[in-house]
Amino acid sequence: MALGTTIKSIQDIMRKDVGVDGDAQRIGQLVWLLFLKIWDDREQELELIEDDFASPLVDVTWMDGGETYTAKDLRWSTWAADPEGITGDKLLDFANGTLFPALKNMEIGPKVEGDAAALVLRSRRIIIKTVFEDAYQYMKSGTLLRQVINKMQADIDFNDAKNRHLFGDIYEKVLKDLQGAGNAGEYYTPRAVTQFAVDMVNPQLGEKVLDPACGTGGFLACTIEHVRKHQVKTAKQEAQLQQSIMGIEKKPLPHLLCVTNMIVHGIDVPTGVRHDNTLSVPLRDISKRDRVDVVLTNPPFGGMEEDGIENNFPGEFRTRETADLFLVYIMEMLRPGGRAAIVLPDGTLFGEGVKTRIKEALLRECNLHTIVRLPKGVFAPYTSINTNVLFFEKGRPTDEVWYYEHPYPEGYKSYSKTKPMRIEEFEPEKAWWTDRKETENAWRVTIDQIRDRGFNLDIKNPNAAQDELEDPDVLLVRYRKEQDAAAQILEQLRNVLAEALEKQS
Repeated sequence: MALGTTIKSIQDIMRKDVGVDGDAQRIGQLVWLLFLKIWDDREQELELIEDDFASPLVDVTWMDGGETYTAKDLRWSTWAADPEGITGDKLLDFANGTLFPALKNMEIGPKVEGDAAALVLRSRRIIIKTVFEDAYQYMKSGTLLRQVINKMQADIDFNDAKNRHLFGDIYEKVLKDLQGAGNAGEYYTPRAVTQFAVDMVNPQLGEKVLDPACGTGGFLACTIEHVRKHQVKTAKQEAQLQQSIMGIEKKPLPHLLCVTNMIVHGIDVPTGVRHDNTLSVPLRDISKRDRVDVVLTNPPFGGMEEDGIENNFPGEFRTRETADLFLVYIMEMLRPGGRAAIVLPDGTLFGEGVKTRIKEALLRECNLHTIVRLPKGVFAPYTSINTNVLFFEKGRPTDEVWYYEHPYPEGYKSYSKTKPMRIEEFEPEKAWWTDRKETENAWRVTIDQIRDRGFNLDIKNPNAAQDELEDPDVLLVRYRKEQDAAAQILEQLRNVLAEALEKQS
């Protein structure tokens, strides 16, 4: 069964439960169950790989109301995997009275320096506790909860490598439902866009990679696959990769999904993924050691930050528009020589005022070498806003900007669920990337031309085929003929109606 179909059938079961009110709660319920199932799938692998593996869900201790409690085993495989296992009121009592209190309040234990296994176990407990801080158990029917669990157990297995790429399908389905629940503002980035950006930025083993608005972790997952495929040959290199992946996500649900996605992609202790508001840190507090080599991101756009966030930025860049603040943040976070790919709307390119000052700083401090202009519909149905991928490098000013207008595939007028954007579409850009020439899709603009335009980067393709303009006299003759034809049809309709009325009378 297709993963999307499985998720839909699970949500259909939840709709029968009186405790789950609306899509947002259904999704919240789905995601914590999904996390525990995927965590358990990964633990089964780790038991074979790690000699001293210990599950953070075994012998869990927590405090509640001044009392100390201990649960021997909270692993999915212990209480959920058996389709004939606990159900009804017994399952509800376990979920509400033991599972959630334990995971929200678990004791993580002290740091034991020099004991690597103990430090890993502690880190895994921190991850689980962080994930469940904002999770809720909404269902009130233990029988329906058992049906959901059984469906998940039967149809979802992320130990099967081919299912790992389908994690994005889950998130896309979740986002569509959230749109229906009135939670706009989160946009699923098509895998083709994330993979193209990663391929062109080409993160290297040992480089620190950050997505400061990571959502479900699509850019991070692509980075992991890219580096692992090209450079990871040993266990030491794998450990180096795992320590270099970082993400920050403000909203609890996408954060939970991102942590889950990292586990699916083999990041066993994804402590680099934080639940936080990236923009809440004053820019002046960013130190040399905080800076990173690579930033890959699709920040929220069209939204406004809460009051006071703009005060974390220099006066010339103060705005409450989220995408603008992220661009300023990224410029500050990059090390000299650091590289970035960021998805931004057309509004950033042509905007004035603060936007102009931000673009001027970007072109002064970074080499904005490429802007790939994406066609309409890439982010449908979430938004119809036109978007671009900006590629730049920190440390030297921009001399010229190359633009590449990404066309629709032949025969396409838009993208859809049955005709999604594919990575193969970017092969022409990849072939053009290292030996740049002007084509019908590519053109070059100098920094002097950009200055003359007042730093308006919304520059149309001068090489695109133009529609031929007909002679005005010819168009006027055609217009009059069409008017005459319309008048004749109108007269015929009047005659028919008049005849019909005469017959009735």
